[in-house]
This record gives sequence, C-alpha cells and structure tokens, in this order.
Amino acid sequence: MFDNLSDKLNSVFKKLKGHGKLTEKNIEEGLREVRMALLEADVHYAVVKKFINDIKQRALGQEVMASLTPGQQIIKIVNDELTKLMGSRHEDLSLSGPLPISIMLVGLQGSGKTTTAGKLSIFLKKTGRKPYLVPVDVYRPAAIDQLRKLGDQLSVPVFPSNPEMDPVRICREARIAAQKEGCDTLLLDTAGRLHIDEALMAELCRIRDEMQPSDILLVADAMTGQDAVNIAKSFDSALDIGGVILTKMDGDARGGAAISIKTITDKPIKFIGVGEKLNDLESFHPDRMSSRILGMGDVLTMIEKAQSMVDEKKAAELEKKLKKSQFTLEDFRDQLIQIRKMGSLSDLIGMIPGMNKIKQMKNLQVDERELVRVEAIINSMTPYERRQHNIINGSRRKRIAKGSGTNVQDVNRLLKNYTQMLKMLRKINKGGIRGMSRGMLPF
Repeated sequence: MFDNLSDKLNSVFKKLKGHGKLTEKNIEEGLREVRMALLEADVHYAVVKKFINDIKQRALGQEVMASLTPGQQIIKIVNDELTKLMGSRHEDLSLSGPLPISIMLVGLQGSGKTTTAGKLSIFLKKTGRKPYLVPVDVYRPAAIDQLRKLGDQLSVPVFPSNPEMDPVRICREARIAAQKEGCDTLLLDTAGRLHIDEALMAELCRIRDEMQPSDILLVADAMTGQDAVNIAKSFDSALDIGGVILTKMDGDARGGAAISIKTITDKPIKFIGVGEKLNDLESFHPDRMSSRILGMGDVLTMIEKAQSMVDEKKAAELEKKLKKSQFTLEDFRDQLIQIRKMGSLSDLIGMIPGMNKIKQMKNLQVDERELVRVEAIINSMTPYERRQHNIINGSRRKRIAKGSGTNVQDVNRLLKNYTQMLKMLRKINKGGIRGMSRGMLPF
C-alpha cells in the first residue's frame, strides 16, 4: 500500500544524504517534496501541515545542525514524527468487565466487518479466550450465513440469529447463550449501510446501551482513503469508539487513512487486515508501520508471524535433523507449508530491512503458485521417495510429474534445488549451525 510513498520519501532522503552539510534551503526543498508525497498519499492536509512543521522545527534546531550525520538524523526525525502521528505505541483491545464481555464491530456495508469478526476470533483464541460470534445484521441474511460458515470453519460457536429478530434481542439472548457455551467474549457483527444515517446510529446506540461493550471497533476500508477518516469521525461522534481496524491494507490504495486517523480522531488503529486469509490480521504498531513506510523493514512482525506458526516440538525435531544433515523432502514440504501460512511472500520480503533498496527486489512479485506446484510434486512421491531422493530415476520422475499435474522439468528443478540445499547444509554443519533460526529454512 505504501510503495509509492516509500519510494518518494527515500528519494528525498537520498538527496539530503548527498549534502555534506544541511542548510535551511536544502531542508526546505526536501520538506517540500515530503509534503507533496504525503498529500499524494491522501494524508489529511491538516496532518501534513503539522507533520512538516514539527519536522522543520527539529531539523533546523541543534538536533540536526550539531549532528555528525545530518542526513541520517533527518531520517530519524521523520521516523519519530511519523510514528507519533500514528499513535506512538500499540494499543490493545479493551477486554475488561464482567464475563462474558462484548466487543462491537461497527462500520459501513462492505468494509469487511463479518470477515474481520472471523479473523478477530482467531486472534482471541490465540490469547486463550473463548469467542462467541453474534450475527446482528438482520437486514442481510447473507451476512448471517457468512458468519455461520466462518464459525464452522474456525470451530467457534455462532448464535443462531434470524432476520425476523430484533438486533438488541439478538445481543441479549446471545449473552445468555455464550454463558451456557462457556464463552467469555462476544463478537457482535452489527449491521452497516452504504452511508451513515440516523436509523443505523440509533440502532447501534441501543445495542451499545444494552450490552455495555468493553470495546467498540470501527472496521474501515483503507482503500477509501480520507473517506475512512471522515467515517471514523462520524462513528466516534455517535458511539465513542475505542479504536479502528483498517481492512484491505494489502491493496493498492495510497494509505493516507492509516497516517491520518489517529491525529484527526484521537482514536488508535488497533488492527490492520493485510490479506484475504483468516490469519491475515495484524496488531497495529505505529513504530513498525513507520519503519515499513521508510523502507527499514519490520523484522519484529515477521518474527511474530513465524512464532505463531511454528510448532515447537517439530522445530526441535527439525533442528536435530539439520545438525545431522537429514533434511528430507518431507521436511522441505512441511517448512513450505509453514511459510505459506505466514502470508504473502512478497509481504514477508518487504519486512526485511533494506530489501526495497535492492534494485533486483524492487517491485518483486513472487509467484505463490510455484510453492503450490512444489508441494504437489512432493505429495506425488511415495513416502520412501521423499526420504530417499536418490532413488528417483527417470521413470519415477515421469510418474511424479503426471501425478502432480506438472512436467519432468519441474520435478528436475525441484530435485536440483533440494540437493544444492543439502550441500549447503553440510558445509554449514562443518562449521557449526550456531546462529541459524530454529524452525526456519536455511535459504
């Protein structure tokens, strides 16, 4: 989402770094380009004005003028101020109150509330809570069916709402049902409209007054840019929301909403939706987002993704195999599955510091289908072939290619890459494997 803004900011920093000494003139020129880049990214004009003034004040002060590396100091100041704009620190869900607590999801129709309810239930389960999904949108039977299917998929109980029921009654009865189910957190998937109207707000206020939710989260589509900021202001005025979940942050919008919302509404972004899969929900950390925008990567989020997907027992077993260079094609396949669960490879590469500055990595689009093909090829092998790849001769390769819907060249390429990786493992093991990450592939 922030690719265009990142490119322009890095272009400005490169010019500033080229100056041996920063002057008021070249700082002004640089900030003018930063201002234009932010406005083009659809950041609110008032936010841009304050942001530029704050940077200018610090950049023209002793902080930069006395610095041995003024260009790098400017980048630090921009990073600090950008982080401050987006909220300075991560803010968690509010989960206080008598059990079962309620979390209200509000927003316009099409913002992704129902899918987000499913994603949020996964997040809550990982923290040890027992969520209960409540379809409150009686105006769209499809939304009720969608949430029911999500609940079945995620093994999360769903209240049996129907379109004839009153929304407040649904919530009231769902609270009783959740207690019987032993659930401690109700996720209320409320109704939306194509636009904000009095009837919608009145209904949401009735639900809020009845349920006294521990948190009210606005689900807003990041693709709508400044409209998302205006929508947040309207919902906050009526409901006093506790925070925002920005969806579709993996899209090609300019990203101004993420930078503007906290300053304009004084309400934090708590989560961002970064893909269509149900695991594609990330806690929002302003400092990490600032690092991503400035091309510094986001290693902490990548580590958290890896930790959430890695089975500790399997990781320990894999480490033993790696030490003995006994890494089979089955292990290879299992690691590919783990990596795919972490999300888009393009996004993961973008989290590695400095990757966006490598020419060959610029705008790299990883073909996710290649991983699917590799998995299919390995699955078409017999268990013995996966453990003893040396026995795979010409006729076996033909059978494997036919069974996986690929060709012999694909099978040959996989086996070649795998044997090269084994050679690399043996070389590493001769000098010790200290420093290798547990549970991660060494490439």
